[in-house]
Amino acid sequence: MDRVLSYPEPFDAVIQAGYGEHGREGLQELLDVPVVDITEAAASTAMFLGHKYSVVTTLDRAVPLIEDRLKLAGLDARCASVRASGMAVLELEEDPDRAVEAIIEQALLAVRTDKAEVIVLGCGGMAGLDEEIRKRAGVPVVDGVAAAVTIAESLVRLRLSTSKIRTYASPRPKTVIGWPLAASPLLRFPEPGGLQLKPTRGQLRSMLPGFLDRS
Repeated sequence: MDRVLSYPEPFDAVIQAGYGEHGREGLQELLDVPVVDITEAAASTAMFLGHKYSVVTTLDRAVPLIEDRLKLAGLDARCASVRASGMAVLELEEDPDRAVEAIIEQALLAVRTDKAEVIVLGCGGMAGLDEEIRKRAGVPVVDGVAAAVTIAESLVRLRLSTSKIRTYASPRPKTVIGWPLAASPLLRFPEPGGLQLKPTRGQLRSMLPGFLDRS
């Protein structure tokens, strides 16, 4: 959020390109332009193309996060499955041919076993692989980044943005101490890559009122 707010040039929309990641809600509170998450963009697009869709992502550890994100967005009812290809994000770039084979293997299982009719690529790093996977799997394949960009462009053309009347109303002003972390006087860096918090008791009391008084 800090990076978006400090961006020096004007922009019409924001794409959040981490599949299954959180943060969209916070950005929607802070910004007056559309904020589109690739998780929701890809899943909603897939539902126009078939009865059930499956997500093929990177590592197995991402599966529960994606499942939770789809449930929170109300997009889980037509999700047949979330499958892991076993390929880490960096491996997608280092060995794209192997990545395609791993994704296709899971996509075919999703179609044959889970009865999915559409495949969603569950990682921003899979952008651009959709055409090859579509040819091999024989079903529509949704690239989340392309879907999110297209939706964002449509919202801009329609002159629509996030409602600020209730859920995503702008946050009320408040005093925040020690943020952003990089500028905080409470931090010291003892060695490269090292990070230690060294607040005084008085500083802790100002950041956590009432907490130290009970200890």
